[in-house]
Amino acid sequence: MQNTKLLLTSLTLVGLLALAGCSFPGVYKIDIQQGNVVTQDMIDQLRPGMTRRQVRFIMGNPLIQDTFNTNRWDYLYSLQPGGGKRQQERMSVFFNESDQLVSLSGDFMPGVSRDQEILGGSSDTTVSPATEPGQTEQPAAQPEEKPAKPGSTEESIQREIDTIETTPVPTPAPLETR
Repeated sequence: MQNTKLLLTSLTLVGLLALAGCSFPGVYKIDIQQGNVVTQDMIDQLRPGMTRRQVRFIMGNPLIQDTFNTNRWDYLYSLQPGGGKRQQERMSVFFNESDQLVSLSGDFMPGVSRDQEILGGSSDTTVSPATEPGQTEQPAAQPEEKPAKPGSTEESIQREIDTIETTPVPTPAPLETR
C-alpha cells in the first residue's frame, strides 16, 4: 500500500514535470507561416485593367475566393515567430464584371513601401479610389517628363547613357565532330 502510494505520487510528479517542460523557457518553438506571401514588388506590378489570369500570375492563387462575391480575391498571410506575437497582413483584389482589375485594399498600396508609410515619405504614385459598379474608370493622365537642367547630375548621367555603344555578343562557332 505504502509502495503503491509512493509510486503513484512519483509518477504524477514526473508527469507534471514532463507537461511543464512543454512551456519551459529555453524550449525551441518553430515559426508558423500560413497563407500567401505578398510583397510590395508584387503590388507594384499590378495595373488597373489586368485580367484575372495576369493577377494570378503575379500574386499566385488567392487564399479566399468568396462564392457570394466572385469579384473579390483575398490574400492573407500570417507569421507567428516561435513564442512571439502573431503578425498578419491582408490584401484584397477587386475585379469588375469584365474580369478586369479595378482596385486594391489592404496592408499594401501601389508605390508606397513600408518604410515610406512609417516615415511619412511621399511617393510619386497616386492611388485612385475604387469605382462604383457600373461606372467606368478613366485612366489617369501621366505627368510629362521635364528635361534635365543643364549642368545637373541627371543631365550628365543621361548624356553618358545616350553615348553608350552597344556591342554584339559573339556567337561561338559550332564544334567540329569527327
